Amino acid sequence: MYKIFFVLLVFLVLGGPLKASAQLRVPPLEIKERTLANGLRVITHRDASSPTVAVRVLYDVGGKNDPPGRSGFAHMFEHMMFKSTKNMPNEKMDRLTEDVGGYNNASTWPDFTNYYQVVPSNYLESILWAESDRMVDLNVDEENFASERDVVKEEYRQGVLANPYGRFFQMLDGLSFQKHPYRRGVIGNLEELDAASREDAERFYREFYRPDNAVLFVVGDFEPAQLDRWVDHYFAPIKRPEGTIPRVTTTEPDWTEERRFEETGPIVPFPAVAITFLAPPSRHPDVPALQIAESILSDGESSRLYQALVRELQIAQQAQFSADIRVDKGLLYFIGVASEKGTSESMERALLAEINKMQEAPVSAKELEKAKNQLITRAIRQRENNDGRAAIIERAVAYLGDPNAVNEQVARLQAVTAEDVQRVMKVYFRDNNRVVIYYNQARSAEGNNEQ
Repeated sequence: MYKIFFVLLVFLVLGGPLKASAQLRVPPLEIKERTLANGLRVITHRDASSPTVAVRVLYDVGGKNDPPGRSGFAHMFEHMMFKSTKNMPNEKMDRLTEDVGGYNNASTWPDFTNYYQVVPSNYLESILWAESDRMVDLNVDEENFASERDVVKEEYRQGVLANPYGRFFQMLDGLSFQKHPYRRGVIGNLEELDAASREDAERFYREFYRPDNAVLFVVGDFEPAQLDRWVDHYFAPIKRPEGTIPRVTTTEPDWTEERRFEETGPIVPFPAVAITFLAPPSRHPDVPALQIAESILSDGESSRLYQALVRELQIAQQAQFSADIRVDKGLLYFIGVASEKGTSESMERALLAEINKMQEAPVSAKELEKAKNQLITRAIRQRENNDGRAAIIERAVAYLGDPNAVNEQVARLQAVTAEDVQRVMKVYFRDNNRVVIYYNQARSAEGNNEQ
């Protein structure tokens, strides 16, 4: 099957266009699912083409679930999950993965947190044991809590405070969303991290880290019957906790007027601008068309934004559009970072002009083909190894609620027409539903730049 993928990739990448009338047929991933009595969903895809296995555990808790006044908490707790448990010392996950030639990591998103490992397939049982252990027996003690809070605070200092545009990118959610807890972001801030306590962490663990709020993914080289026995042995005995899982019920209202902000930072070499719009939720049928629009506007040096703002007008060193699709309404945002000739005002005018062009006339057949080729190529590449397949199946569950939705991804992209792209540009990018943010160098009282 993967020889077929390779041929398709060569065809797409080396210049063989996928015509609008052609329908590329990608072999579907065979996915199996069952749910344990305690509520844990188990989703598997077997592929023995390499002697490795990818294991992922997704918890339905992300930045939007941070307790009030405790922004960054889900992210901090992700770090906590690598500390000691009742049966494992600190950093044991590294020993179980890196010491056998594999790897592990985790990430926190606005909607979920995930933990993942790739190991030789003969070490699958040890990973299942470890994931079940930290699901229920994590040591949420003062020492572990304090050390990981300090780690996250240092990440904030390096990623937000020390980066010339770190504050700028962090403020996009906070200034754009009016009511939804997405406005808190994911990384948090120093004050609210300092205000958090070990008791907060213990409560968060018991509320969200439970089998009925988790999905286990196993992809790769395994024997199905043996895997079922291991899952039943290590996960089935975990009890479903009493009580309900706290859920976000706040809905972001439609934006009905333009809002503008002028913000400053202490180390801003060149001005920046952001124009944000409200995106549809992840299950909305307009998402594929917006992804095509994103590729046309912002994918590489031949994209419309790069050609217009960087090469032709020479007012920006960076110009991009991102469709940040989330489970609830996300963000569609344009970013410009100025060159020596640019200002926030000139970049705003140029970005809005590019939006208007796509609203007034359909994109060309060549642009549409290119965008589809780029996105479909990436979709196929993600299927090349077990970790990539596990990741796209996980995303299908996280954002669409159905692992088999991964098998519809290419068809949905292929179905997008130039008229669809023009329509979504008119629907989601209007004068009365945007937020404009100017970001410039802060000035001292004497008129000098702050250091």
